[in-house]
Amino acid sequence: MPTLTTPTAPTTRAATGAVPFALAGLLFVAYPVLRPWADQSPEGMPEAFASPAWLVSHLSAAAGFLLVGLGLLALRDRLATATARAALVLWWTGAALTLTYYGAETFALNALSAQPGLPALAEAVRMGPTQVAVFGVGLVLLAVAGVLTALALRPGWTGVPFALGMVLFLPQFFAGPGLRIAHGVLLGAGCLLVVLRGPERTSST
Repeated sequence: MPTLTTPTAPTTRAATGAVPFALAGLLFVAYPVLRPWADQSPEGMPEAFASPAWLVSHLSAAAGFLLVGLGLLALRDRLATATARAALVLWWTGAALTLTYYGAETFALNALSAQPGLPALAEAVRMGPTQVAVFGVGLVLLAVAGVLTALALRPGWTGVPFALGMVLFLPQFFAGPGLRIAHGVLLGAGCLLVVLRGPERTSST
């Protein structure tokens, strides 16, 4: 008679992987929704950067990146494929690079909010060649990890919205607030869809 095997430690971790993905999805939506958009003009930068919502929104995104990494750890244990392992490694590498930029964006701009010449200071913090290179490489690695995650979840399409959200993460910075909020919703939904594919059960005779 077929019987279910006793859950192992990796299976247990895989079952709990839904939690970090789901939380990450909510945080990726909160990021653009809570973010103050007054910094779109030089006059609004002091108000935006000084706002507690600036810190909360950017820390939400940072936490989202970390939580997806934990979710991918569970996914690797669940699927045990080379694609899932590659997605995990590239995600953590990309997240490490991306979060260095987010740290400056979050804390440096908040600390500089009352300084004269703020627009020039913000430009220096955000657009220095080293910062842009590190941020760009980090987001490209995250995009590749997102695509690999979708491939690891085949057959099926549950990973496609997540992959699309990550591929669009860099381009969305050139869009307006409305499109950036829509992107956050897409990525949040993508994270939630990933968890719809539950842990596979193995059986023995």
